[in-house]
Amino acid sequence: MLRWSDILKFAKYSNPEPPRHLIQSEEAWAAQLTPAQFRIMRQKETEPPYRNAYCRSYEPGVYACVGCGSQLFDSTTKYHAISGWPSFTQPLTKNAIRYGFDDSYHLQRVEAQCNVCGSHLGHVFPDGPEPSGLRYCINSECLVQLGAADGVGSEPQA
Repeated sequence: MLRWSDILKFAKYSNPEPPRHLIQSEEAWAAQLTPAQFRIMRQKETEPPYRNAYCRSYEPGVYACVGCGSQLFDSTTKYHAISGWPSFTQPLTKNAIRYGFDDSYHLQRVEAQCNVCGSHLGHVFPDGPEPSGLRYCINSECLVQLGAADGVGSEPQA
């Protein structure tokens, strides 16, 4: 189980090695993603709170990155944080997320990115429920939910 101290170490020193890398041009990303997804995932913007696909959805399944298909979060770690965005307590695997310090908007936060494609997902905070105390606050536009019929448990192909 990851804890806040682990997140800070990853952000400061070195992130876990991803299972694979996906690198493509911003032009390719713009052609692949919707305009809203591109603004959020590649330009690090944020979607409006509460008016997004997964804020109030608690269906079973796995949440994957829209950009590369990497599985990021399991629905069993999703909880109602009253933040306006989907919130999770843990990533699916230790190396699913890449962390970095973000001081935009004069705030000190830790950014959460897809560790495979580097897309901005949201932020992680140390104010989540026990036992980890983590709150991954993630933009719905970055996610696609996979159910049992979608091959949950196997890595999707990009």
